[in-house]
Amino acid sequence: MSSMPIKTLVVAPAWIGDMLMAQPLLQLLHEQNHQIDILAPNSTAAFAERMPQIHKTLLLPLKHGELNLKRRYQLGKSLRGQYAQAIVLPNTLKSALIPWWAKIPKRVGWLGEQRYFLLNDYRRLNKEHLPSLIERYAALGVPKDTVPTKLSQPKLTIDTDNLQRCLTTLNLNTEQPILALCPGAEYGPTKRWPAKHYATVAKHFIDQGWQVWLLGTAQEKQAAEKIQQDTDHHCINLCGKTSVLDVIDLLSVSQLVASNDSGLMHIAAAVDVPLVAIYGSTSPRYTPPASNKATVIQLDFPCSPCFKRECPLPGKEHLRCLTQLQPERVIAALTSYIT
Repeated sequence: MSSMPIKTLVVAPAWIGDMLMAQPLLQLLHEQNHQIDILAPNSTAAFAERMPQIHKTLLLPLKHGELNLKRRYQLGKSLRGQYAQAIVLPNTLKSALIPWWAKIPKRVGWLGEQRYFLLNDYRRLNKEHLPSLIERYAALGVPKDTVPTKLSQPKLTIDTDNLQRCLTTLNLNTEQPILALCPGAEYGPTKRWPAKHYATVAKHFIDQGWQVWLLGTAQEKQAAEKIQQDTDHHCINLCGKTSVLDVIDLLSVSQLVASNDSGLMHIAAAVDVPLVAIYGSTSPRYTPPASNKATVIQLDFPCSPCFKRECPLPGKEHLRCLTQLQPERVIAALTSYIT
């Protein structure tokens, strides 16, 4: 007879990419006989539907950055007696409050924002031993001072029924090969490769008989419209017309993807599509696309990676890590995947 599962609450991150990079931890816990419930905000809760390791999703009914101590206390109190362990992925103090108020016996997380009194199994991070976020999350699922090995890659399930609905509703087809471009990044301008460069890539593939889909949120509409203008409106602009679950399914039928370092980049990696990932201010060492079919392109400047949302450099040096990264490099990298 198998032993009873360990009921574990995982406090999820608010960023899409971070949520994807937490999946190897979830798989590790699943293999250790944990029954995993996720406490997640609206921005990442939907992914639980596509992660088979998750038993149940608890929605955190708060806006990004909102403290609301009363609501956190009420939610924590309602969870008392339900879990043996909690793993807190965000490094903020407020993210550790609900497991503490829930009186969960074991509360694991990295030490941050002086929250050591909220965690009773807190870890001190050695960035050299654990350079990537995937490794840092996974290390919370093994004993202290242990480096996790042989981690799985993030892998999202595809809803074929939803995919067919999307294709029908959006009047899309898969008869021609598809290049998906993801020109946005919520983090800020230092992650966004210029729209004119994306347009050059799009025109190259359109001339080769490909269709080009532009994917992103409503916030990416301006960049998508610029790409449309530069390609005589020969792309298919889907920005703002899809949910995040729709994007998962649509990316799964693409033959190629080019993306900034963003949540959509991590989704593309997790549906196992050939991907070219474009990095500006951030580091592929810390948040790499976890896929064997991904190529990272980044210019090597003394100021890179700076991890800033806005480029502080003036004049010609402003955003040079992105503006000087020529589209021919991305075209060549994408073309290398075509057999």
